[in-house]
Amino acid sequence: MNEVYAKLVKCYESVKAKVDFTPKVALILGSGLGDYADQIDIYATLDYSEIEGFPVSTVPLHKGRFVFGHVEGVPVVIMQGRVHYYEGYSMTDVVLPTRLMKMMGAEVLFLTNASGGIKQGFHAGDFMLIKDHISCLVPSPLLGENIEELGTRFPDMSHIYDEDLQQIVKKAACDLGIPLKEGVYIQLTGPAYESPAEINMCRMMGADAVGMSTACEAQAANHMGMKIVGISCISNLAAGISPKPLTHAEITETADAVAPMFKRLLTESIKNIAGAKGAGRCLGCGATTVN
Repeated sequence: MNEVYAKLVKCYESVKAKVDFTPKVALILGSGLGDYADQIDIYATLDYSEIEGFPVSTVPLHKGRFVFGHVEGVPVVIMQGRVHYYEGYSMTDVVLPTRLMKMMGAEVLFLTNASGGIKQGFHAGDFMLIKDHISCLVPSPLLGENIEELGTRFPDMSHIYDEDLQQIVKKAACDLGIPLKEGVYIQLTGPAYESPAEINMCRMMGADAVGMSTACEAQAANHMGMKIVGISCISNLAAGISPKPLTHAEITETADAVAPMFKRLLTESIKNIAGAKGAGRCLGCGATTVN
């Protein structure tokens, strides 16, 4: 058995021995959203350290556990703290949690993050629906021997972020009166923030926001056939756009300030994802939606 797959199976068996729960939606919480998981109808929690061979987040304020429960009746598994490539883990370890949540039964991956705004007109505190991403500047989680149990050798990436799910999030934002921008997300390795020259490069490549996660997780989920949707919180303007030096404290402060609105958007979106049946239009904003 492939070494990466064997480790994944071992983690899955460890989780199933401790928690008997089948989620429909997998949610990865970005900066500022950590306590969202504490507010749902919790069925069980499982610390990453209790899962044999599982990577443990080293980022401050990331609790490092799975939370199993329900959001408006929808069964979910939530990552309360993700792991990043810059922490020194291999890319296969970084996406192991995503693959594991799919094996648990999750059909939808809902990604969130805090990111730097590149596009003109973006401001700190904005929300950006991820339409597409650029991941070629970090190692692909699919490098090496293909794991046939997970997906095909050459997966299509034309529609990474599911268009129906995007319409659901747009409808939720419209109903809640929450402004929602759209754009392309680019993942870089971190942990250093980008230089102005690097941000200029990202802009020329077509990126609207930049961060240190998300795209690799989406790539792994797409490989396994999950439906994916993602929202970035623009926590700061990227280097060279903002005249101020970038600090983690600034990013956390912005993410915390808009967290209540972000949480309402998450809850409404998850509720509507579970109840989606057909197509319609949002009369408030004119967006095509799934009802």
